[in-house]
Amino acid sequence: MFIRKRFYIAVTAATLCFVAALKSPLLFTVAQFILWSAVLLSLYEVFVLFVEKKSVIRCIRESSERLSNGDDNEIKIHLSNFYPFPVEMEIIDEIPAVFQRRDVLFRMKMDRKSDKVLTYVLQPVKRGEYTFGALNVFVGTRIGFVFRRFRFDEPYNAKVYPSFARLKQFSIKASSDKLTQAGNKKIKRIGQQLEPEQIKDYVKGDDYRAINWKATARRNKLMVNAFQDERAQNLFCVIDKGRTMQAAFNNMTLLDYSINASLAIAYIAMMKGDNTGLVTFERKLDSFIPPARSHLQMHNFQESLYNQKTTFAESDYFSLFGHISTNVKNRSLLLIFSNFDSTLAINRQLNHLKMIAKRHTVLVIFFENFEIEALVHKKPENKTDVYESTVAQKLLYEKRLIMNRLKRNNILTLLTHPAQLTVNLINKYMEIKERGNW
Repeated sequence: MFIRKRFYIAVTAATLCFVAALKSPLLFTVAQFILWSAVLLSLYEVFVLFVEKKSVIRCIRESSERLSNGDDNEIKIHLSNFYPFPVEMEIIDEIPAVFQRRDVLFRMKMDRKSDKVLTYVLQPVKRGEYTFGALNVFVGTRIGFVFRRFRFDEPYNAKVYPSFARLKQFSIKASSDKLTQAGNKKIKRIGQQLEPEQIKDYVKGDDYRAINWKATARRNKLMVNAFQDERAQNLFCVIDKGRTMQAAFNNMTLLDYSINASLAIAYIAMMKGDNTGLVTFERKLDSFIPPARSHLQMHNFQESLYNQKTTFAESDYFSLFGHISTNVKNRSLLLIFSNFDSTLAINRQLNHLKMIAKRHTVLVIFFENFEIEALVHKKPENKTDVYESTVAQKLLYEKRLIMNRLKRNNILTLLTHPAQLTVNLINKYMEIKERGNW
């Protein structure tokens, strides 16, 4: 049983009347009336709330067993009131501490023998397994002096997986070879195979080398060969879990962005007919999923990635080279998600990347430093701002040096803002794929 604030207000009012009765005896009677009314009404409320020993309140939490990281996930609470009179309720859901929220509190009224559904939204920013606590339901009558608590404490575990809510959105756009970033971006076809899939009318932007002159002569208008993309090539998402991937943007680490992008690109690649695999590593190989295009592959990706964490160690690219040489026999496109901050960092790993690139097509994906960019564009107001801006420009320049160094060694690069990673990566993949075999 819990005493409500309304009871304390009544007792406080009675006390003040008792004090005031020292000067006005008439208030003594008023004070007694208030006090006895509060006591008797409280006893009555206790009786009607607790006389029923059976379960007169039912409360069930409903949500998906899989929550999507970085997206809004809907949680529902189903309530049923079996009391033969209207009640007032307060519902507190003990959500996982990682959300740092203490505002999941609902106050409401329910009619006799009625049902209601409450809804709220959670947005996880960390992958892993979360444990929900009890559902606490405090029930009182309209008198409002006493609460009866019902506790529904069945444990509930929900796994937070990499973002899968946007996969369908990306797949629809990718099916037409375009994605939206800031407006529509059409990827130009720049490669072809020997045998055309069909002959179609020429439209602006088609490669003039694909013009079919025989068909053009027959139809008396320009016709071009439409070539089918190469099928069944292998693509690996290679995710570095070292210390540099712990940097955060909008409450999500670079590792989280990389994992979300890996899911999206794997989904798109399988739609395009490619086999996709996964490698995660730090000082040693952490997980390896062979390339495949089955309907279970996305499930394998999610199960492998949902609980991955970064470490404070520097990743071992020589070990990565050894495992790829052993386990990846066919030429593949390797999408390596990492974050090189300086030329010293890339110099330590460049030889290993060059050895990998001898047998495979390597695309190194790393990230722009958004905080440093803000310093560059900040208007200096004193000497300290000038120094900070100069250092920031130097660091941004090093990112460009890293790109140039990789390109000179026949290693593809993608330098991107974390928030634009998925869109930029899918566009880059389509560009590589439409050139033909990688």
